[in-house]
Amino acid sequence: MERKAKAAVEKYLTRFNTYEDYLDSKIKRRDLEYLSSREMARQMLEFGYMGCHVLNREEFDEKRAAGVAAEAKANAKTLASAGKELKDNFLKELAEREELNRNGKMVTVIFINGCNALGQEVLGYIDYAHRLKTEDFEEYFNGKKLMPRQSDILYINETTQTITSKSSPNYRVIFESNGDVTFKNRTDRTILYTDPRTEPGYGSIKTPLQSDVYNILVIYDHIVRMS
Repeated sequence: MERKAKAAVEKYLTRFNTYEDYLDSKIKRRDLEYLSSREMARQMLEFGYMGCHVLNREEFDEKRAAGVAAEAKANAKTLASAGKELKDNFLKELAEREELNRNGKMVTVIFINGCNALGQEVLGYIDYAHRLKTEDFEEYFNGKKLMPRQSDILYINETTQTITSKSSPNYRVIFESNGDVTFKNRTDRTILYTDPRTEPGYGSIKTPLQSDVYNILVIYDHIVRMS
């Protein structure tokens, strides 16, 4: 039990990039109402004057480093793209994002417009992080064609006029009154905009890709903001 608790603490600390971020997670709004600055609140926390135990900087660095190392070791075993010699640009892009989507620091939405095995035009949006957790992605990195499914956050079959949408653990689907589709992140509640004429939204980056396999490919990356 002690070893599991130690590992849980180390894993928890990997969500913080700096010691200051860790201290900030302990500061409550009411604390800032009585103190002159956030920096003072950090100092009082560090010296034990705020009524809760916090790690000192050395302990934080040591435990966080152990957590990062353990996470990297675990991911090295689970990455579906590990050891693959990828020539397709789309698969290379997915491989670069796989680890971040698995550990929850990024949630990527993939827009695909292409033809399925029956020659039907299909388009839709895929929650990459969710798909990674629910199926074996190694077959895609080995060459199987990735296509939207009716279980994805949005699926449209232009040939059969089939339209389905399903919110995922990461995104809630929102149909706007003007006909646009947006996705609300369940963790930080930011909105991902898919209208090609607009920016994708706070904390998100849109990357269109050229492909000989698909008609249209767009990757939307969102860096999750931890509260």
